[in-house]
Amino acid sequence: MTDLTTFIAGLPKAELHVHHVGSASPRIVAELAARHPDSKVPADPEALADYFVFRDFAHFIEVYLSVVDLIRDADDVRLLTYEIARDMARQNIRYAELTVTPYSSTRRGIPDVAFVEAIEDARKAAEGELGTVLRWCFDIPGEAGLKSAEETARIACDLGPAGLVSFGLGGPEIGVPRPQFKPYFDRAIAAGLHSVPHAGETTGPETIWDALTELRAERIGHGTSATRDPKLLAHLAEHRIPLEVCPTSNIATRAVATLDEHPLREMVEAGVLVTINSDDPPMFGTDLNTEYAVAARLLDLDAAGVAALAKNAVEASFLDPAGKARLSAEIDAYTAAAGR
Repeated sequence: MTDLTTFIAGLPKAELHVHHVGSASPRIVAELAARHPDSKVPADPEALADYFVFRDFAHFIEVYLSVVDLIRDADDVRLLTYEIARDMARQNIRYAELTVTPYSSTRRGIPDVAFVEAIEDARKAAEGELGTVLRWCFDIPGEAGLKSAEETARIACDLGPAGLVSFGLGGPEIGVPRPQFKPYFDRAIAAGLHSVPHAGETTGPETIWDALTELRAERIGHGTSATRDPKLLAHLAEHRIPLEVCPTSNIATRAVATLDEHPLREMVEAGVLVTINSDDPPMFGTDLNTEYAVAARLLDLDAAGVAALAKNAVEASFLDPAGKARLSAEIDAYTAAAGR
């Protein structure tokens, strides 16, 4: 695995399911906590390891929102965004679709225009200085209800930053039915955005069906419970609807009991297009390189198999055709040079 770990570390990659605030490294979280001492988030990076141990999904959301509360002005937003790109560049992540939740910031008093300008400024700097291309998925925090959906749709459709490619739905699934968000997804899709809601992470396959039929999902965030419904698996495979799989996240939030019980292999054997992602990496003590190593173990992959998995993410991305061709060619060239 050491040799494979080295191969993964150098492999050019794309990531499609990774959250903005959830990607804040302990160093950045500690810096923000020190700026805002009224927060309960520890300002000691070492103490954050204990703080980021979750009892269940509800507790994860509670902790996540406490970190969201540290992002209080446009400078915080810009700093966070650029530093995320720096961490991605260190992992050879060439392209990432970062899930951003504008409502979490605008409801805390950051003007919508200032928020959008901050992430766009960081995006342009990251691409020019680090070589990492960022694109945005603006997502609705489902637990905040339809008010948040309206605000997210308004910002996405009216401000429409250049980096925005998709529209999503995150937060808890239990007690937050997908169909109620249909009008907001319809509006976003009409504005040219792709539909990428979370579904089937902590609920059953019916939530995934709702995402497909009501929200016209083009990709599914997590989709962990899809393997409980053979008809759904067949539908996903036939229509090449990708699943954004995040193995360590599923264990950390107790959506899956253990890695050995993770349904990743069953998804792949059913012919579903799966991509590997880190979700909220520092909070879960992981990164994308680690997730590829986990997937390699679960699927018994060699280096060529890992490279093929990396190309799945390119295929499932919303990169333009030329961008997909370039990144796929880079993966092939790297793999050939490594003699795999």
